Amino acid sequence: MPLCFEIITVTPFRQNCTLLWDDETKEAVFTDVGGDVPYLFDEADRRGLNVRAIWLTHGHLDHAGGVVEFTANRPVPVIGPHREDAFLLEQLPQITAQFGFPVSPAFEPSRWLEEGETLTLGGYTFDVLHIPGHTPGHVVFHCAAEKLLVAGDVLFYETVGRTDFPRSSHSDLIRNIREKLLILPDDTRVIAGHGHMTDIGHERRFNPFL
Repeated sequence: MPLCFEIITVTPFRQNCTLLWDDETKEAVFTDVGGDVPYLFDEADRRGLNVRAIWLTHGHLDHAGGVVEFTANRPVPVIGPHREDAFLLEQLPQITAQFGFPVSPAFEPSRWLEEGETLTLGGYTFDVLHIPGHTPGHVVFHCAAEKLLVAGDVLFYETVGRTDFPRSSHSDLIRNIREKLLILPDDTRVIAGHGHMTDIGHERRFNPFL
């Protein structure tokens, strides 16, 4: 049975939280718990999954704003992003209030991530790639065995992440996508942080930013 996933759109920003699980062991993780936490619990419970962790690609409110509510109800480790996004997690109370989201306390993850680390989910291994640009501490999760990339707000269908935020860098983003993501196999499926899925081959051929 292959690695399974469900893309769950959450928050008024229509962010793609992803529920990933090993169908043999029923071990699961959520990536980018931005909000709508009771709905996420329902989705995991109806599948009989054992949620073992939250993985974060970066610190923006629509990706991290539901983490404290989640872990207050179901204590699990929070893994990622890279330490360079600490300032965003520290600013969550102000930013969530500013945008009318449920106010999230600041938090620090259980573990910061670095380029080259690996994470495991049941029988599957994910490589951690540090892709600064959209935010300085953005990471992505790549399962080579299943040709699946959880890309957060780095790469989308025929576009790339915004770089008009504090400490963003368009040149860093494009360089990292070219050097670390476009070298992946063409049939690598990409779960973007918003919108529908794409694949590396399509973006290599048709993405005007690349």
